[in-house]
Amino acid sequence: MVLVTITLLCLLLALFYVFLSWNYDYWRKRRVPGPAPSLFTGNYPNIYTLKKHSIYDLNDIYNKYKQRYDAVGIYMGRTPQLLVLSPELAHRVFVTDFKYFHDNEIATMVDEKSDFIFANNIFAMAGDKWKQRRTDITPGLTSSRIKTVYPVTNQVCKQLSEYIRKQMRMGSAQGLNAKDLSLAFTTETVTDCALGLSAQSLTDHPTPIMEQAKNIFDQSWAFVINFGLLSIFPSLKRYKKVRFIPQHVEQFFVNLMQSAIDARKSEQSQQVQRVDFLDYILQLANKKQLNTRQLTAYSMTFLLDGFETTATVLSSTLLLLGRHPEIQQKLRQELQAQLNAQGCIDFDKLAELPYLDACVQESMRLITPLAFSNKICTQTIELPNRQGGNITIEKGTIVVVPHDCYMKDEDNFANPHLYQPERFMEPDAAKKYRERGVFMGFGDGPRICIGMRFALIQIKAALVEIVSNFDISVNAKTRKDNLYDPAGVVTKLDGGIWLEFAERKN
Repeated sequence: MVLVTITLLCLLLALFYVFLSWNYDYWRKRRVPGPAPSLFTGNYPNIYTLKKHSIYDLNDIYNKYKQRYDAVGIYMGRTPQLLVLSPELAHRVFVTDFKYFHDNEIATMVDEKSDFIFANNIFAMAGDKWKQRRTDITPGLTSSRIKTVYPVTNQVCKQLSEYIRKQMRMGSAQGLNAKDLSLAFTTETVTDCALGLSAQSLTDHPTPIMEQAKNIFDQSWAFVINFGLLSIFPSLKRYKKVRFIPQHVEQFFVNLMQSAIDARKSEQSQQVQRVDFLDYILQLANKKQLNTRQLTAYSMTFLLDGFETTATVLSSTLLLLGRHPEIQQKLRQELQAQLNAQGCIDFDKLAELPYLDACVQESMRLITPLAFSNKICTQTIELPNRQGGNITIEKGTIVVVPHDCYMKDEDNFANPHLYQPERFMEPDAAKKYRERGVFMGFGDGPRICIGMRFALIQIKAALVEIVSNFDISVNAKTRKDNLYDPAGVVTKLDGGIWLEFAERKN
């Protein structure tokens, strides 16, 4: 009996091993080179342990194969993926051959039943539905609308300065948490500029908006486990979807949207007109007969990007300026020459400051908000692969584009780990790098970040305020390298960014 039991156990283990490994010949059968995968993890050894961010696993493969191939086959658990090593091929995926790769992988993992808000986010939407939603939203984010609410942004900047001064008086030994500071600023700015509400994020009694925004990106273990199961059992995606935005967070933002609508109707009854994103969305709602939940889904595209990603870029830029006082001073000189009587820079001049723009672009290169992108092949296509011969990428294949690898590669940027804003001082430098496929701070092609212009205005306005009024330095609690937090959806420095501020005597 014991022998029979042992035999059955061995047989079950053997069958389980075959099940886990049978798909690992996917790329070999298609004559696509690549590293050998491991059981459970595939080519992502840190996927479950979270000892390192996944981009470092990809970077090891990138450095090993980039000189010989444009792309190699890898595995996320048991799921085959094509890792794009060539920036030129990445540009084809995002721009030239966009029609073959127009959807993001997340579109296969959520639906309206599992996560109504995120499934209706422009990042997760697919095909014609994505195209229509982008067409709907884009008119609400024009330069003229951004300019209309720019005075609101400057008001929040003044609140930011007062908040920093108050924190300085409290004299914390570990300095200020730059990410929390930046998130407080972006939460207040976006909520006011987009919805006409105050989050009170820079006061002693903030509303829950900032905390709920944090909850969106601090994923639970349930989410991690579900994601892991889908990588081991990819066929489950047909039946099991994940919830990215927790139910209580979704309900909070639905209620917030209703509060914004009620407040706006009250203003309109008093003949107060405000031309902002909410004004446009309400016009769209009347046209398309949208309810509050649908309105929230439309608006969360704007709010999600505006809260977290923008705060990440701002905090990273403050960190890098704090590490490099000579760059900080050079930027300060450019800004001070353009300050108006209110201590701000006029909207039309803000985009014309080359060193300010270069500092922000270089920050996104060195600490990119999104380390890699996962695209879905939507039509079978054949692409070249140098020494590996042509690759037939079949419909449904996940294509991984590791932006961070390109932006840290010395073949693309000399001394890539140094903060050198001068790289972006040439006219249209960011555009030229993007066209080569080596720089995608906001993505590229038809799916380039829809809120890019507004995000840059927020970041630059905050930098004008802070750099003009304070000397920035780095607290000893902050790590000296740029190692990413292993669990970050949007990349962030492991251990956080802690800064010191000293009032300037202008």
